[in-house]
Amino acid sequence: MKINELIFATSNPNKVKEVNKLLPDTVQVLSLKDINFLEELPETQDNIEGNAIQKAETLFQLTNKNCFAEDTGLIVPALNGEPGVYSARYAGPQKSDKDNMELLLTKLKTAENRKAYFKTVIALFIDGKHHTFEGRAEGQIIQNPRGAHGFGYDPIFLPEGLDTTFAEMTMLEKSTISHRAKALKLLIKYLEQL
Repeated sequence: MKINELIFATSNPNKVKEVNKLLPDTVQVLSLKDINFLEELPETQDNIEGNAIQKAETLFQLTNKNCFAEDTGLIVPALNGEPGVYSARYAGPQKSDKDNMELLLTKLKTAENRKAYFKTVIALFIDGKHHTFEGRAEGQIIQNPRGAHGFGYDPIFLPEGLDTTFAEMTMLEKSTISHRAKALKLLIKYLEQL
C-alpha cells in the first residue's frame, strides 16, 4: 500500500475513531481538525453520493492532499426515503440527534412498515481521481430509543436479524456490520491493491 496518510473530510471525532479502528496501522487518518481546516465543506447535492464526492473534491482542491469524505443517510421507504440526504439536519440546522430521532418517530407513529436502511458512500480522491464505495445496513426503526453508545439514529435503528440497536452495541460489534464499516472495507480493499 503506497498511501500512508489520508485526510478524512470530517470534524466528527466519533467517525474518525470508527475509521481508525478499521484501517491498517500503516495508514494515518487525519481529521479536518488535525490539519486546522476550519472551513465548512459544501453539501449541496440532492443525493448521498453527490455530497460525498463534492466534499472530497473540494477538500482535495483546497489542500492538494489525498483525502476521502463520506456521506451517510437513513432511508425510510414508508416516508418516501426521508430523512435521506437530510439525515443530519432533519429537524433543523442545529443538527440535534435527539430532535432528529423525535421527528422521525413522530412521523412513523402510525406506520406499519418501519423498515429502514442506512446508506454510506465514501468518495476517495487520490492524485486527483475519485473512486466511490457504498455500504448498506438493513433494519427497522423501533418505537423507543435504546442504548447509550453510537450517535445519530443509532438508538432507534435495529439491524436486520438482531435484537440489539446500534446504540446497544460496542464500537467493535457495530464496526463489523455497519453501513460505514461495509463501505470502509471496500475502501481498504482498494487501498491494499495500490
